[in-house]
Amino acid sequence: MSKKNISKENFALGKENYILLMIGFAIIVLGFILMTGGKSEDPSIFNEEEIFSFRRITLAPIIVLAGFIFEIWAIMKKPKSSGNS
Repeated sequence: MSKKNISKENFALGKENYILLMIGFAIIVLGFILMTGGKSEDPSIFNEEEIFSFRRITLAPIIVLAGFIFEIWAIMKKPKSSGNS
């Protein structure tokens, strides 16, 4: 065997899978960023409309869930073969 064949490492996932995993992670982070906020300057004031807004209660959790589903898909996706078998 040549050194070229010995030194090649076999990764469980392909390069495309790792790129998709990074995209999924970015989607999840975006969802958590959308959940932030709602803090009041005065602790005695409770602003219900800002804390329980559509963005924080509905949109952000859907985006986080979509990011986790995207991550599962990115892991399960078969890497493309290089054709040099």
